[in-house]
Amino acid sequence: MLPWKRVLGPLAALLLSAAAVTLPATAAHADTAVHTGWNDYSCKPSAAHPRPVVLVHGTLGNSVDNWLGLAPYLEARGYCVFSLDYGQLPGVPVFHGLGPIDQSAAQLSAFVDQVRSATGAAKVDLVGHSQGGMMPRYYLKFLGGAAKVGSLVGIAPDNHGATLSGLTNLLPYFPGAEDLVKATTPGLADQIPGSAFLTKLNAGGDTVPGVHYTVIATQYDEVATPWRSQYLSGSDVRNVLLQDLCPLDLSEHLAIALTDRITFHEVANALDPVHASPTTCASAID
Repeated sequence: MLPWKRVLGPLAALLLSAAAVTLPATAAHADTAVHTGWNDYSCKPSAAHPRPVVLVHGTLGNSVDNWLGLAPYLEARGYCVFSLDYGQLPGVPVFHGLGPIDQSAAQLSAFVDQVRSATGAAKVDLVGHSQGGMMPRYYLKFLGGAAKVGSLVGIAPDNHGATLSGLTNLLPYFPGAEDLVKATTPGLADQIPGSAFLTKLNAGGDTVPGVHYTVIATQYDEVATPWRSQYLSGSDVRNVLLQDLCPLDLSEHLAIALTDRITFHEVANALDPVHASPTTCASAID
């Protein structure tokens, strides 16, 4: 668990508790989890899938637990798949994505260069969940990432902030609470709508030229709310509501990335639009 000395304070604890609903049940075992097939630096991209896929976890996630479903799904379809940990705070194991998001973007930049060097690929594709779908936009916009990335696929990304179903609207009623969140978990503070980080990120437009953007949202999201705020505006953007693909899909903020094969199918379509096939409720058994 998070050391409480780093997150003391009524609202900070409440924010962390709410965000914790996004954690897979296996998070406690992340340090000892063994996975094969992805993060294989001997993998060489095929002609069919020339760009490696880099998976970017969400807040309080990590490189293993966030991707126990999607990574094998993409690997089985012939992709070289990689994932990283970012945004670690000193003394806080397993639960990542809590550090300043601009610094996390710099970690992503270094990781992408590492993957490109190992695989020989000129570009990668990025697939991120929650913060992991938003944070790469800083890398693309300010750290030279646009020249190294073909596509960014955001699964429930908090592109314009996360209100946690309105919880962050309570911040003004707790004197000093926002300062406490900024001091202890800056990655959370950066995601509050109207933060200096988000203001800088979204100034001058949501996208940069040369990158294909896809956003996959669910109307049952309880974290990146309101869910329409996840959508991007731009000339090369596809915004998708999961329930438009399958009205029966009840996935919320966690399930959409962890277990939802309808989402996985749409991610595969976004990565390879030339060979895309319709995503429907039947995609759950594809």
